[in-house]
Amino acid sequence: MTELTLTTPALLFSAISLIMLAYTNRFLAYAAVIRKLHGEYLEHPNAKLITQIKNLRLRLNLTRYMQVFGISSLLLCVLTMFLIYVELPLAAVWIFGVALLLLIASLALLIWEIQISVGALSVHLSDIEEHLGKK
Repeated sequence: MTELTLTTPALLFSAISLIMLAYTNRFLAYAAVIRKLHGEYLEHPNAKLITQIKNLRLRLNLTRYMQVFGISSLLLCVLTMFLIYVELPLAAVWIFGVALLLLIASLALLIWEIQISVGALSVHLSDIEEHLGKK
């Protein structure tokens, strides 16, 4: 096995930072949609809105776990760098391995969340197509 250097975990900093920015944007978009749906529901209670809100709750929770795993991965990359600095290479390799697993988990949750989002949008598209078919 090749030696783990300070640059290896440092390479993930920019990637994880960009991923976290994307996750934060998703979170903010969901927050805006949830606030809008909440207002609509208070004005006109509707079963479809409840279904959408439940869907958004799941997506919001997935986004939270994506963020937690991503941040944890970044923290462990920093810890890896510290362990390399204090010359504990075996611990650094193991911690870096865990950081990579957390990043994999975060990205896997992203795939799941995207699948749910596409399903929700497909429902809206089928409603539009149904409406257009009636004309």
